[in-house]
Amino acid sequence: MFNNIEGVIFDLDGTIIDSMGVWLQIDIDFLGERGIAVPENINKITEGKSFTENATHFKEMFMLKETVDEIKDEWIQMALEQYEKKIQLKDGAKDFIDKLNSQGIKVGLGTSCNVDLVEAVLRQHEITKYFDAIVTSCEVKKGKPAPDVFLRTAELMGVSPEATLVFEDTVAGVQAGKAAGMKVVAVYDQHSEADQMELKALADYYLESMVSLKQHLNETA
Repeated sequence: MFNNIEGVIFDLDGTIIDSMGVWLQIDIDFLGERGIAVPENINKITEGKSFTENATHFKEMFMLKETVDEIKDEWIQMALEQYEKKIQLKDGAKDFIDKLNSQGIKVGLGTSCNVDLVEAVLRQHEITKYFDAIVTSCEVKKGKPAPDVFLRTAELMGVSPEATLVFEDTVAGVQAGKAAGMKVVAVYDQHSEADQMELKALADYYLESMVSLKQHLNETA
């Protein structure tokens, strides 16, 4: 898995933090306040899109009167306390990221999340220092499954796509990593459980959890 790898890029939500349930509840509360039922396929509607792309899509799909910026601001306020105080890291994530740093492997974050929320959850768990580059999809032309966010992250890390390994939990994310010309590890998350067969088929590797990765990195270093 780590042969000839110089950099690792992580997705955030559902990959290194256990946050997808938070966003489902935000969708329920946000739409419920407006008398709108949450579509059954809400995960697929939002999957991979940047924060701005999702706000734009919600405005058009649900004919909302709020501006895109107002929608984004409301989402941020609904999520901020969770990201500052409550959302937990996935098992094994911090140990693995720390081990990558100690072995001189560059570490990046390529996420669809809002930058304020990203910074809040990284501060909460004191892991900001581990990342050589952090890029949100709002900073590039297109969100996932387009490769833009991963290509920009690798560029800032100073690592070629061919020497980069991506960790992702969604189909759109895996597709983005592959489109960038990178090796991709699909990571299990409860909220993408229905896509596990597709994830296994698309990705180069599949993991139920990151707990064993620190030892695996020791063995292949």
